[in-house]
Amino acid sequence: MSEQNQGMGASPSDWPKALFAVALLFSIFQIVTAAFHPVSTQVLRAVHVGFLLLVVFISIPAFGAKRPWQPLAWLLGLAGMATAVYQWYFEADLILRSGDMTTSDMIIGITLIVLVFEAARRVMGIALPIICALFLAYGMLGQYLPGDLVHRGYGFDQIVNQLAFGTEGLYGTPTYVSATYIFLFILFGAFLEQAGMIKLFTDFAMGLFGHKVGGPAKVSVVSSALMGTITGSGVANVVTTGQFTIPLMKRFGYRPAFAGGVEATSSMGSQIMPPIMGAVAFIMAETINVPFFEVAKAALIPALLYFGSVFWMVHLEAKRANLRGLPKEECPNPWKAVRERWFLLIPLFILIYLLFSGRTPLFSGTVGLALTAMVILGSAIILRVSSKVMRFAFWIALGVLCAGFFQLGIGVVFGVIAALVAVCWFVKGGRETLTLCLHALVEGARHAVPVGIACALVGVIIGVVSLTGVASTFAGYILAIGQDNLFLSLVLTMLTCLVLGMGIPTIPNYIITSSIAAPALLELGVPLIVSHMFVFYFGIMADLTPPVALACFAAAPIAKERGLKISFWAVRIAIAGFVVPFMAVYSPALMLQGDSLLATFYVLFKAALAIGIWGVVFTGFLQAKLTWWERILGLAAGASLILATPISDEIGFALSAIFIAQHLWRARRAEAATA
Repeated sequence: MSEQNQGMGASPSDWPKALFAVALLFSIFQIVTAAFHPVSTQVLRAVHVGFLLLVVFISIPAFGAKRPWQPLAWLLGLAGMATAVYQWYFEADLILRSGDMTTSDMIIGITLIVLVFEAARRVMGIALPIICALFLAYGMLGQYLPGDLVHRGYGFDQIVNQLAFGTEGLYGTPTYVSATYIFLFILFGAFLEQAGMIKLFTDFAMGLFGHKVGGPAKVSVVSSALMGTITGSGVANVVTTGQFTIPLMKRFGYRPAFAGGVEATSSMGSQIMPPIMGAVAFIMAETINVPFFEVAKAALIPALLYFGSVFWMVHLEAKRANLRGLPKEECPNPWKAVRERWFLLIPLFILIYLLFSGRTPLFSGTVGLALTAMVILGSAIILRVSSKVMRFAFWIALGVLCAGFFQLGIGVVFGVIAALVAVCWFVKGGRETLTLCLHALVEGARHAVPVGIACALVGVIIGVVSLTGVASTFAGYILAIGQDNLFLSLVLTMLTCLVLGMGIPTIPNYIITSSIAAPALLELGVPLIVSHMFVFYFGIMADLTPPVALACFAAAPIAKERGLKISFWAVRIAIAGFVVPFMAVYSPALMLQGDSLLATFYVLFKAALAIGIWGVVFTGFLQAKLTWWERILGLAAGASLILATPISDEIGFALSAIFIAQHLWRARRAEAATA
């Protein structure tokens, strides 16, 4: 279980019974609170963190890879759960005496802070705890610092109160989002994964692109983009789709480092791919107080450009190395794959519809999860019936029963699921489906651990920043260094994201950088959602950037290649990810923030052309191998299109036309000479 934080580890059937039971209880608690709201949000956050601590301590050892020593593991885990019980039992008293701490409050508060730090260290290493500890030290000792960083000084009890009680510390907005939307969407993905959605996506991508030039790599790009619609976790995506796509690419002649780079780049892009995106998208929507639809809308064109660019790079590399696809007869029929598992798409489409029709992510996630469970259980019952009329009638009846939800509430849905569970118990093969659902519930709890722990620990930074007001000081520094120069401020923000991302996942990276840099960008006139998307993008890019590229190191054992080598390829393949955020700041129409559709089409065309030409430059091939002076010309053409100066567009279009025309002419002449 030591690899639990990567969403790998043993199969749930091999878990110790106690761990299985705790994970199952965790998922059940989350589903019940999402559907019926029996407790206040403060208690929900506290119990969510309590369960996270219990799961971490009983499954992940302090050091090494062996199972943790159980007496100590349970002592620490139950101490974590005790902090939640305390918050629940004394909820009214804690509100009445807010800020006036008793001795027992102090003990519980300190215990909670220490346990969250230790759990985070076990799950994601030492980097994030060190960064958070520095902020904690600043909160306690900042009054002794010189210059602008000095604050008025806070007592130890004030710090503990800020972090362990209330909603601006460990139980802040990220923890609330983790305890509601994120957990539901992780469960939703776990159910679809267990039901065979990965096979549907890979078969569909294989059938469409497997036989084309460079087919195996194109399959990786498309299947990872599709997987992003249900998982939204880059590293998890690498280790699921990568198991299939990386060996396939290597078999067809792609270099191991390139194969790993393609998978890492595609998988990280899944976090910015609407409709569901990664956990950060939900945190962003809550932080800047906009509907989730607005975040997904802003991400749409950049995500298409990102995946379009990766697809283009793969195509060029395949042409350069003359890599053919699979024989067509070896590729599955994409439409047969859809026909066999079409029912799995119903919950996904309904979830997307609900999210984009203005419903809250909590409502959409609950309905999507319930529908997924119904579809899996219902298909186990009815797909054994040969009569098409009976099948049709069954799905219609199930739909009518579910429609009762709008009249009679969520209880109807739970009633229908209970009835389907009862029928499955007696139907041939039904018990295997029930086991699959149980495994999906515990897998969901396991995948939620790294996200939830990161969200809780980052609360230390949020608590200290809101208590001391240090964010405005940092924003002032960025503005002072940038001296009203937007480009310099953007570069500084990008470097902050990339450096932080060396040791910490995307969620804490986004939360830290957005609280420090986003206010400075806002001051320089960047629209709020665009400044947050800029930070989000580079938080993702950090997982591809050397020296500590998490996604590339996750791909390394599958590709049997060094993570650093994969990382260098990933940066080349993901060039769009470094360009698009800058373009969006200067032309917000790229994130659909402009008034005119024409402006959006223009900037989209310009961005696609720039990224396309840079793809050619970085691959060194279009119709023939590029000469050194063609590379310089292409680089200048792309750069001119990206710059936002008065005549740079005109220069960029002219250079692009010269670059493409002369290359095609030269390639044709070379071809004629060889012929």
